[in-house]
Amino acid sequence: MRGLKRAGRILAGLLLLYAVCSAGIYVAMLQPPEHFGAIMAHVPMVAMMVLPFEPLWMSARAGKLHDGDPSPDFTLPRQDQSGSVTLSAETRDRPVVLIFGSYT
Repeated sequence: MRGLKRAGRILAGLLLLYAVCSAGIYVAMLQPPEHFGAIMAHVPMVAMMVLPFEPLWMSARAGKLHDGDPSPDFTLPRQDQSGSVTLSAETRDRPVVLIFGSYT
């Protein structure tokens, strides 16, 4: 009976540790990329295999836009540094397609 009680406490402690670590990773994922990267540099690789990393990431980075929502207006500098481009100014004249990703 004593051994069963001890095993129950150990299991409860492990579950609590799992929940606290998962919550900590989730809070880190809500930070700006440079802070998140600095935090993750100290997290051992085994944590990525044990914790529910992908579901937490998808939830933390889901954003607030849905299909059909208008994109928020933004301004970015031109690549040649000759000025800036504002999305709302571009969409007045023609349709704009935004592509995010890496093609390297």
